[in-house]
Amino acid sequence: MKNIVHNYSDAEVKVREATSNDPWGPPSSLMSNIADLTFNVVAFSEIMGMVWKRLNDHGKNWRHVYKALTLLDYLIKTGSEKVSQQCKENIYTVQTLKDFQYIDRDGKDQGINVRERAKQLVALLKDEERLRQERAHALKTKERMSQVTTGLGSNQQSTFGRGSSHPNLSLYSQGEEFRKSRAGSPVSLNECEYRH
Repeated sequence: MKNIVHNYSDAEVKVREATSNDPWGPPSSLMSNIADLTFNVVAFSEIMGMVWKRLNDHGKNWRHVYKALTLLDYLIKTGSEKVSQQCKENIYTVQTLKDFQYIDRDGKDQGINVRERAKQLVALLKDEERLRQERAHALKTKERMSQVTTGLGSNQQSTFGRGSSHPNLSLYSQGEEFRKSRAGSPVSLNECEYRH
């Protein structure tokens, strides 16, 4: 409901879904879809804007922060290189999360999850060689998974961020139109790419 009221874009809705307060982690298929969208200039700005907003949450919304860090880690490794560049430029925001505090009503320190994830992310951003290796490994894995998925449905190569590292705006719009036409359907944007 909030997504409609605030008129969030498709990319922002996906980030909000991936960083929700639900007690489970963001689905890798959703994170992969968001990573693909980071190659689109408009979607990149929307995604990163929402990620930074989630990173600034606090208290009982600790899951927003933790999941935003999880998503950011995934995007740094498999999304546009602009993600890691922007993170390096704003590393202070991530570093401050190494001091995140939240004790739930049962007395459990939930802040430790955020603190540990922030430490890992800062270490990755500061180690250029490791970052390069992690990106290469993650992209190979993603490519392998894409080939398996592509091989299951057809002999065509995917064109939305999998076969190409730079999906264009028309494909983003095409996916947006498909999503709106299939509201409530479990069919994902990735499935849309195989139908066109």
